[in-house]
Amino acid sequence: MNSYSAILEIPCLNDYLKEGTSQPLSSGRSKLPHSTGAPTTAVVLSGGEGVRLRPITNDVPKGLVRVGGKPLLQWVIEWLRDNAVIDIVIGVAYLKEQIIDFFGNGERFGVKIRYSVHTVEGGTGEGFRLAVTRNVSERTFFALNGDQITDIDLKSMFRKHEESRAIATIAVVHPRLPFGLVMVDADDYCRGFAEKPIIKDMFCSSGIYIFQRDIVKLFPTRGDVERTTFPRLSHGKKIRAYRHRGSFITVNSLRELEEAEEQLRKWSAN
Repeated sequence: MNSYSAILEIPCLNDYLKEGTSQPLSSGRSKLPHSTGAPTTAVVLSGGEGVRLRPITNDVPKGLVRVGGKPLLQWVIEWLRDNAVIDIVIGVAYLKEQIIDFFGNGERFGVKIRYSVHTVEGGTGEGFRLAVTRNVSERTFFALNGDQITDIDLKSMFRKHEESRAIATIAVVHPRLPFGLVMVDADDYCRGFAEKPIIKDMFCSSGIYIFQRDIVKLFPTRGDVERTTFPRLSHGKKIRAYRHRGSFITVNSLRELEEAEEQLRKWSAN
């Protein structure tokens, strides 16, 4: 998950919830007819070391860290399946054998799973590029960092993507501050308090994307697409945002893991 992501409150949760090239910015999508339905393919990166989840991730990959009674990556796969995305490519690196052994070919989860091995140091640029060039032939597909629990409607997101000629669309959410705010007046009196407020006039990336295959040539050899490819696309108005107002949890640290468990327990009790 990139540094722009955050935990948001959960208004609902269904069922308990590289070696790239440096090319000039593309002028737009390939001139192919629009697809007739939402993509059924997704590339999911689950290769990071999960440093902020140590010591749990000393000998367990982040994707297998249990949240609400099951591995984090299982939440992602089941959400994709429920959105009719059943052809999944998982990019793996750190402790990759454990993820491959647990999920296998995906049959017991109702999906088809293939794997693409990349390096931890290569970042999301290498991870996405290798996974796509090795396994994805579709013109349009979903791509995501596999460490979120959400109820984003991927068909709705795809419809927003198809409204434009964008090369990529990012699902964005309002961030929640991880700490409380104190309102202080000019005389240094405390005039109010806000506990972990949601910042409603700003957005952060959810780490969930739709890509046109043209984007591959813009991925860095090493490094993260969030810090390289996306800023370049923004200058050319080739990247769109899909505003999500529903459920969204990230699990990137021990604090976030604890908060996620608490949120899921609340919803399972209702």
